[in-house]
Amino acid sequence: MPAQQVSAAAPRPSPARRPRSLLVPTVFVLLVCGVLSFTAVAMEVGLSGALPALALAAVPVGPVLATVCWLDRHEAEPPHLLAFAFGWGACVASLGALVLNSASSRLLDRAVGDVTNTSVLVAPVVEEVLKGLGVLLLLLRQRRQFDGVVDGIVYAAFVGVGFAYLENVLYLGRALGDDQPASLVVVFVLRCLVSPFAHPLFTMAVGVGLGLAARHRSPLRRVGAPVAGLVVAVVLHALWNASAGAGAGTFVELFLLLQVPVFAAAVAVALAARVRETRLVARHLQVYVRTGWLAEAEAEQLASASGRRRARALAAARGGRPAARAVRDFQETATQLAFRRDRMRRGTSESTPEEELELLRRLSGERARVVGLLPHWPPVAAR
Repeated sequence: MPAQQVSAAAPRPSPARRPRSLLVPTVFVLLVCGVLSFTAVAMEVGLSGALPALALAAVPVGPVLATVCWLDRHEAEPPHLLAFAFGWGACVASLGALVLNSASSRLLDRAVGDVTNTSVLVAPVVEEVLKGLGVLLLLLRQRRQFDGVVDGIVYAAFVGVGFAYLENVLYLGRALGDDQPASLVVVFVLRCLVSPFAHPLFTMAVGVGLGLAARHRSPLRRVGAPVAGLVVAVVLHALWNASAGAGAGTFVELFLLLQVPVFAAAVAVALAARVRETRLVARHLQVYVRTGWLAEAEAEQLASASGRRRARALAAARGGRPAARAVRDFQETATQLAFRRDRMRRGTSESTPEEELELLRRLSGERARVVGLLPHWPPVAAR
């Protein structure tokens, strides 16, 4: 649809609105589950241990979340969805794990009289299923915000970080209750400094599976990919728990021989998914160059991670924060258009032409704002 042919008199569809009907009950459920989870932890370790543990467990949260968000530079996920993902892990999944793990231990104790393997045989299944349900809910409820593997990784990692946060409160609270500083230091180093990516890494396997499912129409792939991801998550989690209970020497060996390579592989998958998204943006924006919505230099810039970064940096240098914000909004809208065309091509989207037109109008308005703030736009081209 050429830009010149869009009539000003054409009816303007209403902007897509964030569904509000579930906002209040969702927040309520998260708050209730969060209070119950913290109460359960406080009952075990005492309020004097739980409160300081809340602060100590927060130390790795910021850096880990910042690393995850770095992967999602093309189309940043809506903050309210990221908040839900973190809240699901910290509040809902953690509460479910506290209840189900304890119940499973009691059942095993009555059935076989031995619960020593609960952390290896039961907890990984319970916890990864609960965490994965949060990512699945996001996929089902916010289908248009879930574009593929990168989104699956980001949402899953946020769920995992939230879960790890509450779990760390429990373990740090126990260490504080022992009145042994050396024990507290060991727990803090192992859980907050050495392995802050453990839970996010496990759940990322589920996120990759759901991301692949979101990109395909085949029922086999839509079911098989998430199930395979869940199996990988459970196995990794079980191996991690087994190494943690096998002594310091075995833990270090498995950490170096298994967890470090798995982490490196996860990073490689995430970076490869980012490269694929860059190519996708480059391919699908060309139609908007041909129809006059974008200049060739703009499309080149939008299809380059370094070009996008330089554009924002130069915009900030020349026009301050308003210009940098305008460029960021322009880039994100263009990326949404590219991802939308990709979903339409694959037949995994129910978007309408009117929604594309609305995005194009928004892109045009944002482009005009950028040009108004930066007369020599585009400031840089991709190299």
